[in-house]
Amino acid sequence: MQISHAVLIAGLSLSSCIDCLAQSTPSIAPVAVTAPTSAPSALLQPALDTVLQTVTAVKLEKWKRGTVRDETGEHITAIEHDLQGTLPPLLQTADANAATLSKVLPVTRNAEALYDVLVSVVEAARVAAPPDQVAQLEQALSGLGTALKSLDDRVLEIATAQEQQTSDLRKTVQTLNAARVAAAAAPPPAKPCPAPAPARKPKKKPPAGTPAAPAAAPTAAKPSS
Repeated sequence: MQISHAVLIAGLSLSSCIDCLAQSTPSIAPVAVTAPTSAPSALLQPALDTVLQTVTAVKLEKWKRGTVRDETGEHITAIEHDLQGTLPPLLQTADANAATLSKVLPVTRNAEALYDVLVSVVEAARVAAPPDQVAQLEQALSGLGTALKSLDDRVLEIATAQEQQTSDLRKTVQTLNAARVAAAAAPPPAKPCPAPAPARKPKKKPPAGTPAAPAAAPTAAKPSS
């Protein structure tokens, strides 16, 4: 019930790659990643509730005495602490960021560790517990396993979507870089020649022999009285 280590690393690398590409090309609108239709808690919470109810109802006093019963008591305490204290805030964060791989993976890792501890409880029950308690624990384990499979599928869905987003961003960056290179290599546009100034028409000279205009006669001053 565990996602391969390679898938987890690849998913986190994709998240980092998307952030880097988005920062290097702020003018590019990021490609939207379709949010999952169901929040992680919707996939996991019903099975977690069943596990908590089942381990709380376990009556260790009816088990065979010995180290198996003692260790199982410690495992049940750890499961209750995880279900009531550790997982709720992780689920809340994952629900608020259901399409972000780095927020969903902590839930997956924690729930898978919880599954491993529950496996130990079930195996111990088969050795020391009454049949009715064994059946209840096995049913809770089966339900948690199914829920984890659904959550694993969702993680792969998110990783695939982010991989597509990364590919689209890379293509966009390459297109913009090619356009910048082409623009830098193109010769600058030729400046238009200024229009010539209109020619000034020469003034016509009067024909030769034309008498000059007589000067105006001075005005005689009036005698004072």
